[in-house]
Amino acid sequence: MPLTDMQLKKLKKYQGRNPKPKDFDRYWARALREMRSTDPELELVPAKFKVDCAECFDLYFTGVQGARIHAKYLRPKKSHKPHPAVVFFHGYSGSSGEWNDKLNYVALGFSMAALDCRGQGGLSEDKGGIKGPTLRGHIIRGLNDSPDALLFRQIFLDTAQLAGIVMTFPEVDSKRVGAVGGSQGGGLTLACAALEPRIKKAVPHVPFLCDYQRVWEMDLAQGAYEELRNFFRQFDPRHEREREIFNRLGYVDVQHLAGRIRAETLMITNLMDTICPPSTQFAAYNKIKARKKMIIHPDFGHESAPGSSDSAFNFLAEL
Repeated sequence: MPLTDMQLKKLKKYQGRNPKPKDFDRYWARALREMRSTDPELELVPAKFKVDCAECFDLYFTGVQGARIHAKYLRPKKSHKPHPAVVFFHGYSGSSGEWNDKLNYVALGFSMAALDCRGQGGLSEDKGGIKGPTLRGHIIRGLNDSPDALLFRQIFLDTAQLAGIVMTFPEVDSKRVGAVGGSQGGGLTLACAALEPRIKKAVPHVPFLCDYQRVWEMDLAQGAYEELRNFFRQFDPRHEREREIFNRLGYVDVQHLAGRIRAETLMITNLMDTICPPSTQFAAYNKIKARKKMIIHPDFGHESAPGSSDSAFNFLAEL
């Protein structure tokens, strides 16, 4: 088969290159305490989008560091008992998308919440306030500040907080909540399932945010990861801080969170992916201890292969 990365037998054993900070567990324990102590000030505003089968809301909550976060929330109009729900996470720089593309889950009897990542293409706030550069990207946001200032720390927490909020709704069965997303959304699906262990099923599709050092060593710091190259060129041109930088990125490397996942996981990986290389995805997958399965497409890159969406939908429909 075509090969842009490792042989498949090596991928199945690969454990990642990016270092894991020694205080990683304390870091996330502190982060979760902050999240749980934040008053979400939840607000549900009826949306302008109207359909007969669903009630649609703009959902707002306050996340860590005071940012006001937005998500689309849809629920079946005629459901009289607790039902399953899905949380959806979008690709890098995007948004929660259109209302109508969530109705397939509503038709199945699910509620659905779709997050707008803070500071990207949707309505969520980015409060800023960090020291250091913010040039072209969210991975590097906070690298010259405290590890607690890393923007993806806050975004990871937003995913878990949204899932937890959905689980409190009386119409939702908290034991039947899934998570799904592709690219950045795939990475956030893994982070959400790790930080909110009640997630029952997770479908990360070609996940981003895994094994940054491997991306760098493969000379693939381009496209979605281009900001890594820009950071070194602008702020560390001699790579005198390279070890420090990759260690700090380890706090928001989802491969290091993957071992916490309890959700049954279906990962979808394409072996010709040069945006999020297969080895980086396997670095996370191989650390998942929960029940799991991977669908592999040998001839596809960073894209949705035929049948991928149907596979994800059928997997989550089991809820």
